[in-house]
Amino acid sequence: MHRDIEKIFFTEEDIAKRVRELGKQISADYAGKNPVLIGVLKGAFVFMADLLRALDIHCQVEFVACSSYGAGTETSGTVTLTKGLSLDIKGRDVIIVEDILDSGVTINFLKDYLLSLGPASVKVCTFLDKPARRKMPFEADYVGYTCEDAFVVGYGLDYAERYRNLPYIGVLKQEVYA
Repeated sequence: MHRDIEKIFFTEEDIAKRVRELGKQISADYAGKNPVLIGVLKGAFVFMADLLRALDIHCQVEFVACSSYGAGTETSGTVTLTKGLSLDIKGRDVIIVEDILDSGVTINFLKDYLLSLGPASVKVCTFLDKPARRKMPFEADYVGYTCEDAFVVGYGLDYAERYRNLPYIGVLKQEVYA
């Protein structure tokens, strides 16, 4: 598995440090509040678990699942909500927790969906932001790292449901997915 990685962008130590920083920032911004963190499955579950432990505030956890990639490396442009909310978010502060902000297609769809449910606010926390790939404009409120345009895996990010368990974020060798 490790030999499929061309290079490492963010080490396990880099990731842990940045998640703690994000946790402090979000804790300060939501002091005295009880936001709902909504993780986007499957990719965000590792980041969300670490982020949750880095928060020093009360919060609730919920998950949604969307699909626009399938087993490919490019978005299809069509987003399907495959798992909706089981929690009422009306009047609540919501933080969408995403693994990577890439084309902007999925996050725009998801934010519009959540806004239709009447929350007090919706903000987005993404671990990676890859602005070079945007097809729809979008800026996250909290960003772990900005990433160059490469196909990255690890720390929850996958290729065809593989590599999520890598403790770092690395570039997948092109011959693996070409």
